[in-house]
Amino acid sequence: MKALRLYALAYLAFLYLPVLVLPVFSFNNSEFIAFPLSGFTVRWYQGLAADTAMQHALGNSLKVGLATALLSSLLGLAAARAVTRYRLKGAGAALGFISLPLFIPDIVLALSLMLLLGAGGLPLSLAAAVLGHLLICVPFALTVLIARFEGFDRNLEEASADLGEDPLMTFWRVTFPLMLPGIVASLLLTFITSFDEFLLAFFLSGTEATLPVYIWGQLRFPERLPMVLALGALILTASAALVILAEHVRNLGAQKTTVGA
Repeated sequence: MKALRLYALAYLAFLYLPVLVLPVFSFNNSEFIAFPLSGFTVRWYQGLAADTAMQHALGNSLKVGLATALLSSLLGLAAARAVTRYRLKGAGAALGFISLPLFIPDIVLALSLMLLLGAGGLPLSLAAAVLGHLLICVPFALTVLIARFEGFDRNLEEASADLGEDPLMTFWRVTFPLMLPGIVASLLLTFITSFDEFLLAFFLSGTEATLPVYIWGQLRFPERLPMVLALGALILTASAALVILAEHVRNLGAQKTTVGA
């Protein structure tokens, strides 16, 4: 048992210590990344407030992330309801096909979509980036929402129908409130996935760079590295907070379903 705990601690240290180094150096009062730190400063964070190019890229990432989260959650909600409520022929094959983009290397997927858009005469843009992100976000949304639907008591919908509600109002008054924790978790997870994605955005966004693409471009300039570290620390903190929030909401919904049952 002791050996297992040591292994777990070593594994966690291997995963997270490199990540924790990033915010440490973001407060270093030097452009050079080396120990010991030359001093404490917040000027790199202050520089971000005056960086209009970074703010524009952040706005692009927020637009793409929000659009992707909404569309992938809507598509995932419809697919999850169909799979869990009806006996559909080939449902397993369809789910496997939807999840296939997760197993295709991103570089191959990005090149394929770029060539497809070019052949169709469609421009590279933020809308194209949203389409690319949907391929990898819908499987995440579907996984979360299927798990939520499988813990849903169908008798509640039947009781609503027996009391005279039509299917639309039954969904709005019964199904949607009980599914809301899963929907929120899906929105948060797909937003994070889209916001952090680089390769698809790099190949599909055209001249409108998203934040990961902007960060990649800044790495060519050594003097910009400390500001990139500061920006990365902020993204890391926000991403961790959203993941924790999504997991909390998902678990809260599961607990409510169990208590109701």
